[in-house]
Amino acid sequence: MALANWGTAIFFSVSEDMVLTFRNMNRTVGSAWATHSRIGLKDQVEYLRPNLQKVTFEIALDANYGVDPRAIIERMERASELGEIHPFIIGGRPVGRLYWRLTTVGEAWETIYNNGALTNAKLNITMEEYQ
Repeated sequence: MALANWGTAIFFSVSEDMVLTFRNMNRTVGSAWATHSRIGLKDQVEYLRPNLQKVTFEIALDANYGVDPRAIIERMERASELGEIHPFIIGGRPVGRLYWRLTTVGEAWETIYNNGALTNAKLNITMEEYQ
C-alpha cells in the first residue's frame, strides 16, 4: 500500500521489495496583505487573498532498496517540464485543497558505477498549489 503519492506520477511505499519514501517535508501556508499609509496614523492593513501553498521535501533513491534512481529522476523531470498537476496524498488524505504542480527538481547524483549505472541519488522537490 502506498504511504503517499503525487497522482500517478510517483508512489511512496515500503515493502519487502522496495523502499521509496521522502523526508524533511516543509509546507508553507500564508496570505497576502496590502499596507496603506495614513498621515499621522499607523498604517492600515488590508487582507487581500490566501497565497498559494508550497511544499518542499527530499527523496533518497537507492538501488539497494529496489529503486531505479535514473528512472525516477527522469519521471520527475518529465512531470516538471510538462507541467503535470496531481493531488498530493499522504496517508490517504489530501495535502491542501487543491492539486499540486512540480516547480523544481534538484538532483544530486551520489554514486555512479564504472558502467554508468546510477545507484544512489537524492532529489530536492518543490511543489506549489495549482489554482
